[in-house]
Amino acid sequence: MKNLLFIACCLFTEIVLAQDVSLALQKKPNTSPTQLAVQWSKVSANTNVSFASSSKRFAQELPPEIKLNDTWTASAWKGEKVHTQILIWSKADLTHVTVEVSDLKNAKGELIKKDNISTGFLQYVMTDEFRNGCGYRKPQDFDSSKVADIINVDIKSMQVQKNMTQPVWVSVKVPTNVSPGLYSGTVTLNADKKYALKVALTVVDKTLPPPSEWAYRLDFWQHPYAIARVHKLEPWSDAHFAMMRKYYTMLADAGQKIVTTSIVNEPWGHQTYDDFPSLIKWTKKKDGSWTYDYSLFDKYVAFVMSCGINKQINCYSMVPWKIAFTYNDEAAGKEAVFTQAIGTPAYNEFWTPMLTDFTRHLKDKGWFGITTIAMDERPMPAMQSVIKLLKTIDPNWKVSLAGDYHAEIENDIFDYCVASRWKYPADVLQKRKQQNKLSTWYTCCAEKYPNAFTFSPPDEMVWMGWYTAATGMDGYLRWAYNSWPKSPSTDSRFTAWPAGDTFQVYPGALSSVRLEKIIEGIQDFEKIRLLRKEYQSKQQTAQLSKLEAALKTFEIKDLASETAEETVAKAKSLLNEF
Repeated sequence: MKNLLFIACCLFTEIVLAQDVSLALQKKPNTSPTQLAVQWSKVSANTNVSFASSSKRFAQELPPEIKLNDTWTASAWKGEKVHTQILIWSKADLTHVTVEVSDLKNAKGELIKKDNISTGFLQYVMTDEFRNGCGYRKPQDFDSSKVADIINVDIKSMQVQKNMTQPVWVSVKVPTNVSPGLYSGTVTLNADKKYALKVALTVVDKTLPPPSEWAYRLDFWQHPYAIARVHKLEPWSDAHFAMMRKYYTMLADAGQKIVTTSIVNEPWGHQTYDDFPSLIKWTKKKDGSWTYDYSLFDKYVAFVMSCGINKQINCYSMVPWKIAFTYNDEAAGKEAVFTQAIGTPAYNEFWTPMLTDFTRHLKDKGWFGITTIAMDERPMPAMQSVIKLLKTIDPNWKVSLAGDYHAEIENDIFDYCVASRWKYPADVLQKRKQQNKLSTWYTCCAEKYPNAFTFSPPDEMVWMGWYTAATGMDGYLRWAYNSWPKSPSTDSRFTAWPAGDTFQVYPGALSSVRLEKIIEGIQDFEKIRLLRKEYQSKQQTAQLSKLEAALKTFEIKDLASETAEETVAKAKSLLNEF
């Protein structure tokens, strides 16, 4: 999903296929080798280990400017996942750094077992800068650097070179069946010696529901072909599905609700590095009739649902970025392309048999009620034509739209996702809630902040959850979950948009700082939702007023003068005050 003002001038197919990015690190002017040496000369101890905030990204080549801290103090609800970082930096080579965790124990001897604690060495990838956001970019024209983003839980030991900083990500998933109170334990880094760091986790007597029950409407668009490409697997083979399960289960655990499906070839005009073919095979028979093979569509949707993503199926799209619908023409014995404009009689004649048959098929599968025809940043006249056609096929068809706010068609959109520069009118939002319609928002390459690029401050992703709660919206959409560039494990840059714009996870089903922070924001949204309900039912007006006052500080314009980290820090403590 890209901003129309920038996309019109770009021929994305040629651009993406010609992608060729350099992996060279371009140091910023204030970090020359001489200045780096001066920075490291100021480090007193040979090897240093310390907890550090998960809200900051630490440069690999610089010693961190933090106060040494050997204790992590945190609070969490039952069912919540919390995280921190440990940094190790040394003036000598460390050849075999490993991490060990202990059980966390309370005063009664009850445990949060170490199986609930995960650690992962953070890996660095190339990133760039926002500059003008959307539009064709050459790596040499942008200030590029390395940034810690990949959380690699598969690496069991790490070599840390001298004069380098290595972060370790630590997460604790609090079980729902533990007693409230203080739990203590250790995280030990084995390097040139053992460094035992203390964990003091207070479990609050509140319970967060599992992700499958979260109200937050998370919509990260999935890209199955990208998984096949990076793992060198035959698309739709058993091995491909087995590999996809790792990614989709992780996405379900983040609270994803929606299955992304393509019902035509390249619904986004091949803006992605990898192909995005249709899950439905269209065939025009020799007698002029049509058949539609749904076998792959059915298999894929059922598979994604089996991973826990089962609330909605979004079908892209009757209004693709390029009006070119491919199908198999039996009479001609080859693939053909339909290119007539949306809204014309020929367009309606082309789509009517498909929609009629697709409606029947979805009803047979029991999926019609949760399926939408989805559109992404398309002109309003085109959307009006499509909506009109859909309603003639079946008045109960649902429509999803991500784009600008249009009052003229708002009532016809079941799942409406507006760009961050828009807000729903208060009366419209209230009406939509009463009608059980979904009202969400998105960011893309056009917004400098808040966003989820690899160079974005981590707490901007937490901020998004609070902003969703503050505005009364239902969730957040992002292009995309895993539309990877050529070499995502080393280089998050892309040919057209800021680095990291098209993905939130890494090959190997590895999470990122960005995804973990997005989950943190969603957890906060759920806590806010539950606290609002509790305060209202118990008439705890003072607590409710404090919470609502904190939410009013979440305005996008204010990020120009106060960081997301500062705003979130001021508000977060309210979620654990009882």
